[in-house]
Amino acid sequence: MMEESIIVEAREVTKRFPGVLALDKVNLRIIAGKVNALVGENGAGKSTLMNILSGVYPDYEGEVLVDGEVQHFTGVVDAQRKGIAIIHQELNLVPYMNIAENMFLGREPLTRLGLVDERRMHREAREWLGRLHLQVDTRTQMGDLRVGQQQLVEIAKALMLNARVLIMDEPTSSLSESETDILFALIEELKSKGVGIVYISHKMDEVWRLADFVTIMRDGQLIKEIQMSDTTTDEIVRMMVGRERKEFFVKAEHPLGEPVLEVEHLTMQDAGHPTHKILDDISFSVNQGEVLGIYGLMGAGRTELLEAIFGLHPTIVTGTIRIDGKPVTIRHPQEAVRYGLSLCPEDRKREGLVLGMSIEHNTTLASLAECLSHGLLHHAKERKFADDYRQRLQIKSTSAEQLAGQLSGGNQQKIVLGKWLMTKPKMLFLDEPTRGIDIHAKNEIYRLIDELAQQGMAIMVISSELPEIMAITDRIITLRQGCLGKTFMRNEFTEEQILKASLPE
Repeated sequence: MMEESIIVEAREVTKRFPGVLALDKVNLRIIAGKVNALVGENGAGKSTLMNILSGVYPDYEGEVLVDGEVQHFTGVVDAQRKGIAIIHQELNLVPYMNIAENMFLGREPLTRLGLVDERRMHREAREWLGRLHLQVDTRTQMGDLRVGQQQLVEIAKALMLNARVLIMDEPTSSLSESETDILFALIEELKSKGVGIVYISHKMDEVWRLADFVTIMRDGQLIKEIQMSDTTTDEIVRMMVGRERKEFFVKAEHPLGEPVLEVEHLTMQDAGHPTHKILDDISFSVNQGEVLGIYGLMGAGRTELLEAIFGLHPTIVTGTIRIDGKPVTIRHPQEAVRYGLSLCPEDRKREGLVLGMSIEHNTTLASLAECLSHGLLHHAKERKFADDYRQRLQIKSTSAEQLAGQLSGGNQQKIVLGKWLMTKPKMLFLDEPTRGIDIHAKNEIYRLIDELAQQGMAIMVISSELPEIMAITDRIITLRQGCLGKTFMRNEFTEEQILKASLPE
């Protein structure tokens, strides 16, 4: 197809996990100055292949070549020495270390006395973050940053390696539109310098904007490599899923019931700056069977709103919360669960799952009382509950005993949903429920949300994707800079007006 310089090539690469053939004789080419978009459903094997190319998985069958020579990477550092860097979708950062320490972890510069040169670390970290327009103190702990800011740090960390090959796995999943534009400009700059880029994304608009050619995978196999000029979105999606592209999700009409949640004058102080309010005088309600969308730019207070209601910040939150018309005081997430609330967080890896535990244990984690017999954990009950939700949510796995950390992002998200559905909530909070999930899995989650709403559950959804939030909700409220903006009924939805209502004044 092309005669450009191939930097890295995978030949007949096969990878097996216990009971799973993750990759089956896959070929891939990374070409200097070109973007290869790698697409496929969750579980297609994309991340597994990239983990092999970047040295995360040293054990596999087949060959990886760099500049035509076969390589056997013993680890990530070994791959980096050959000029290969990766930006993971699931962030690999240490929350209790500061930004500069994370960016230089394992390759700290030293002074002439052999001590860590912290001044140089912080100076260079500021310079690289500045290229991404992220203005934060590099002494800030990673755990104090929002997910989008952590994503930018991960990107800057990879860029500063001056790699010849850069692998990007869903790099914009937590970024705002302006941050995404900055990243895309950097990608064009890297291409002009001859860097080969693998870009994994489920967002077809990004693929069309960036890619020179696309490689499609399905069920651990290579389906096709094709130039973007020779294909269409429908053809790509058809090859990804092995079937014709379905119509976009259509929301079913159904009547709404009485208010489940009423919030009045909710205010959240900034613990670090007492004069600043993260949320300022927010009032709204959600009815039985209603899907309420929350839309706003990064930093608008969307996630904080759900956390405030759920009892995560009781000492800095004021206001009135009513559930089924009765005032309640929620001082802890356990109390929120007792009142029938549930929260699927934005960061599923850090806050939604225990990756080293099985699907079974994760599913029942919030409902262990349901699995007890005479005060002891009844494994047969636990297995039955987990298998029921594994089948209902179509979680692709070998068994309920498989570790959550071994599954794709989409299947991990389904486990989080199953965990909270098992609590039988009357109100479900979903924070970016389809972040990093493929087209087919998104539609499955949309249908599940609609099914739950038709059964009378009240649902609040945060999404950064306007087409998505407009498709699945009955009503949208906008937030900007911690304040309540305009409210839109379904017949008033337009991307232009919703976005305009979210922009700072």
